[in-house]
Formats: sequence, C-alpha cells, structure tokens
Amino acid sequence: MFHVKICGITNESDARLAAEAGADAIGLNFVAGSPRQVEPTAARAVAAAVPGGVLKVGVFAGTPAEDIRRLVELVGLDAVQLHGHLFGDDPATDPPSRCVELAGLPVIRAIRMEAAAAGGDPLAAARRWITMARSLGAAPALVIIDAAVALGTDPGRLGGTGATVDWAALRLAAPLDVAMALAGGLTPENVAQAIRGSGAGAVDTASGVESVPGRKDPLKVRAFVAAARSALASSAKSG
Repeated sequence: MFHVKICGITNESDARLAAEAGADAIGLNFVAGSPRQVEPTAARAVAAAVPGGVLKVGVFAGTPAEDIRRLVELVGLDAVQLHGHLFGDDPATDPPSRCVELAGLPVIRAIRMEAAAAGGDPLAAARRWITMARSLGAAPALVIIDAAVALGTDPGRLGGTGATVDWAALRLAAPLDVAMALAGGLTPENVAQAIRGSGAGAVDTASGVESVPGRKDPLKVRAFVAAARSALASSAKSG
C-alpha cells in the first residue's frame, strides 16, 4: 500500500511537505488525547492539500465502525488504520470483528512486538488477531509493527512515543501472512539501520520527523524520506 508514510499530519503545509519530499502516504490521527489529533474539518482541508497518488490514512483507536465510515466519507480518506489494543475490554480496543465491520475499506492494522521467552513468538497475539479476523470474513491489507505498550495505555499514547521495535527480533520472527511495515521511533538517523536490521519493506514515522508534537520539521522529513527510499532500494536489490 505504501513504502514511506509520514503520520500525525495536522496541517496543510506539512501534508504538502510530506508529498513533495517523496512520501507516498500520510496519516491523519483521529485518536482523542493524541498531540497529533486533527479535527474532521481541518482533516478534510489537509487531505485536499496532497496530490493524487498519495495515500491518505485515517488513524483510529476503539472508534465504532459507523463513525469511522462517516469520517472516511467526510475527509476523503483512502484507508483506515486501526491502532487500538488487539484484545481486551479497554475502550481503545479494535477487535478482529472491526475488519468485518469495515468491509470494503482497505484496513491497516497496527500491531506491537511483545516480549517473548527464548524461542517464543513476539508476534503471537498479532497472528491470533489476523487469523480471527480472516475467519470472520476479512483481514487487514497491511500490518504496521510498532513498539510495545502496556495494556490500558491511554489512547493518545498508543503511538508516536519514540520507542523503537527490536529490529533483530522482528527479522528472526516467522513472517506474518500479510504485508508488513515498520514503525516505532524511526528517525532520519536510524531508518536505514532499521530497514537493514528488520528486513522491512515499508516504514512509518510521526515523532521522528517533528519539531514539536504535531508539527513536522522540513529538514527531518526530507532527510527521512531520502534515507528510507535509499535503504529500501538497496534492500530490494540485495534481496
């Protein structure tokens, strides 16, 4: 679906910046409490500011499917990213049934690496979620591997924290049966290493290219996209 995504876009100038830098996707955050939350009217203007061919992704956590569909239509989103907890009773949970409820829309599922004992599977919960979603009649088109958070974490702190994924553990884990992208603390300085270390074919960043939460730094955005695209091209050649 994308190779380089700049998430947490809150204004039109940052949307244009990301597109001009070469990102092929932007993320608009609708999660209450996030420093990158954008209101629907502003989000519509942001989405309209990017050229065709740049994927516009709405980020949600625990939002009912009917509300998501309403915002997709209002804002002009191309895809939906479910960023809530995988399982549990927390309000910020996106259960496997959410994929079915959003049938017809491309769904991206953010999942989190878990601590695992030697020989364990850090993606076990993610595999179970995907299997359950598929058994209900739908599955995500893409998963984004993000840094782990504790169950019960406030919705506004589920992403954009700057924490990184264990790239080596991800490379050693058996791959999921859907396409994967890497997030979690990616910056212009570490994205190439992250791609080489994890084997990721796509990357996603928010806090790693900001001047302050919700505002992108032009130099960081351009440097991140250039470093990511160079590393991804090298990885594709060597693969």
